[in-house]
Amino acid sequence: MNYLSTRGAGAGERHTFSDILLGGLAKDGGLYLPAEYPRVSADELTRWRALPYADLAFEILSRFSDDIPAEDLRALTRKTYTAQTYCNVRDDESAEQITPLKTLGIENGAPLSLLELSNGPTLAFKDMAMQLIGNLFEYALARHGQTLNILGATSGDTGSAAEYAMRGKQGIRVFMLSPHKKMSAFQTAQMYSLQDPNIFNIAVEGVFDDAQDIVKAVSNDHAFKAKYKIGTVNSINWARVVAQVVYYFKGYFAATKSNDERVSFTVPSGNFGNVCAGHIARMMGLPIEQLVVATNENDVLDEFFRTGIYRVRKAAETYHTSSPSMDISKASNFERFVFDLLGRDPARVLQLFRDVEEKGGFDLAASGDFARVKEFGFVSGSSSHDSRVETIRDVFQRYDTMIDTHTADGLKVAREHLQPGVPMIVLETAQPIKFGETIREALLREPGRPAAFSGLESLPQRFEVLPADAQRVKDFIVANTGA
Repeated sequence: MNYLSTRGAGAGERHTFSDILLGGLAKDGGLYLPAEYPRVSADELTRWRALPYADLAFEILSRFSDDIPAEDLRALTRKTYTAQTYCNVRDDESAEQITPLKTLGIENGAPLSLLELSNGPTLAFKDMAMQLIGNLFEYALARHGQTLNILGATSGDTGSAAEYAMRGKQGIRVFMLSPHKKMSAFQTAQMYSLQDPNIFNIAVEGVFDDAQDIVKAVSNDHAFKAKYKIGTVNSINWARVVAQVVYYFKGYFAATKSNDERVSFTVPSGNFGNVCAGHIARMMGLPIEQLVVATNENDVLDEFFRTGIYRVRKAAETYHTSSPSMDISKASNFERFVFDLLGRDPARVLQLFRDVEEKGGFDLAASGDFARVKEFGFVSGSSSHDSRVETIRDVFQRYDTMIDTHTADGLKVAREHLQPGVPMIVLETAQPIKFGETIREALLREPGRPAAFSGLESLPQRFEVLPADAQRVKDFIVANTGA
């Protein structure tokens, strides 16, 4: 398995999974993808159906990381995916499944289900990949006697998932940027209440896109990146994306009885990382009918899949919503899909994303490339606060199931794309407690709170407020690395 940049630099060079694990962006600012996607045979699909989650993760990840000894990788997946780690919400036998499928009912002739991904340490789907990343990082650093300073940006859930995965890990510090006063109270407390000495929270005066731009700017300063050993856990990190591929296979197996069946997935999406994993699963041969991209009012991705126009919003045009983890107007992982959409032409990808930086976007509407979106199975839709509240209320009344705001965005859009006889699986995003204000508005009751998070918002918080300035963030890193 060899990896290449979406923008073409280093073509012909050898890049292994371990090479790119710690680095994030390629040197040319592009994102890494496999030179070709491994294909899964029908016999392999049949054999994988019976595997527990940890062993399924090993089978899939081993296709992408052939430079890690098999016995080491299997030990890492088994260490990561345990019922003890993914039981913060459940204490019954479904915890063993890691990602249980919850069937809601039949709507418009289609089975409608939730794939539960939020039973991990921080009650969000980000734990599914981040817990593995923490173990992979610690393994790789120990193997080579190295240290790492992780720089990340979060709109709500990535930050806490990364920090909980990395706290106490040898040789690792975490510098996490988040938009100041733009996360829910629970999300903020989850991150800022951590007192571990290797965890540093930076509240950026701006929106998530400002924080994400800083991460990219620092990553593109190659001298600084090398000197201070900067790595990333954002979804631009390939290992995070490939770890998320696993639960698409697991969800498919749970919803079907044979490989002749097809399913659709709806994915609440802001940065395109979660649904990009679904795209990769489909490219590997998983029988996916549709990949439904669900956005909130920040509908950059929905606009593209409807019109072919990718138009990044300015900070003043980015809405602060009740599904804040999707308050994103520049989808970092979108470049990976565009690379495949354009037939893997790095020169064209480079020009298009230069246009994003210089002109604010690009337009593929008039090109034959946009017509190919249907070949990849993508459709989309958007949601609003009122529709979130109504969906939360409807699902609770109809199915006695409480969902968070992002999952509500997904269900609202999923219902617009149901096909008779084709199971629709909505990827659950987080536990309702993380967005209690909207749950109370919708249901006039408090969401359930796992005992481990009792009194979370009242704990002391430790964070630094900085302007949206890459140099100020660099200075903070330097001051706190002891270098």
